[in-house]
Amino acid sequence: MEVRITGPKTAFELLGIPITETIINTWIIMIVLIVGAYLLTRNFKRFPSGTQNTIEMMVEGVNGFTAFIMGEKRMGFAPYFGTLIIYLFLANTMGLLGFRPPTADINTTAALATLTFIAIHYYGIRAKGWHYLKGFTEPFILFLPMNIIGEIAKPFSLAFRLFGNIAGGVIIMGIIYSLMPVGIPAPLHIYFDLFAGLIQTFVFTVLSMVFIQMAMD
Repeated sequence: MEVRITGPKTAFELLGIPITETIINTWIIMIVLIVGAYLLTRNFKRFPSGTQNTIEMMVEGVNGFTAFIMGEKRMGFAPYFGTLIIYLFLANTMGLLGFRPPTADINTTAALATLTFIAIHYYGIRAKGWHYLKGFTEPFILFLPMNIIGEIAKPFSLAFRLFGNIAGGVIIMGIIYSLMPVGIPAPLHIYFDLFAGLIQTFVFTVLSMVFIQMAMD
């Protein structure tokens, strides 16, 4: 298995726009999610026994997780965060299949963090009205600059935490493969891809939930 230390390569250009392997791998994940969602919401008789129970357990798990973090009144966020969990897990663990994880590209993690940032303030204003903006002056007006800096720091923190952990794993595996025969470092993928990918999926999702919930409360 070839693992590179360099950044994502440009696969081809489309109308002068470079299409990197990050974009291609993201397309692959999107196709898997769309096709999987289409097939798994149809007749379950075509699948092995227990498939329906497994899917129902996953849905109930996401619903329960959302209710635990955000409260019963915020269950409308469950579909989004369920999709985010599946996407992040697949993106973080693509190294197991020899692909470069899309989340090892800062552009991907920055886009996801931007969605969270927009959701924080959109739902904050929607829940509290313009009193939400007044909250930036609390406990008194001199805290306004610090509160604004704190809010701006949230998407940067989310983006760089996810990017740094996944890209760091890619770099470390690239170094290990350059020093050892192919096949020997393979078990390390269990930690750097599977375990770290699962942890970072959990961290990004929980922080996004907490930030949005805090803004609305």
